Amino acid sequence: MARRIETIREEIRTLSTSDKETLLRSLVEDLDAPLDPRIDAAWLEESQRRGREIDAGVVAAIPAKAALDEIEASLKK
Repeated sequence: MARRIETIREEIRTLSTSDKETLLRSLVEDLDAPLDPRIDAAWLEESQRRGREIDAGVVAAIPAKAALDEIEASLKK
């Protein structure tokens, strides 16, 4: 890296709150971006398939709280 992280960190600290927010949003978007554009297409296809299964009654939706409670219980075992 051309500049050390600490130098960049110090420069960021001098920014206004608004500029820090803009920078942070930009960095998060970069991190959230798929490495391969086919990933977004695959997730869209998967979510649509799951939606069709729920609509057709093939599978039943589970409330988020129930799913999280089940996960928490399994982790405690």
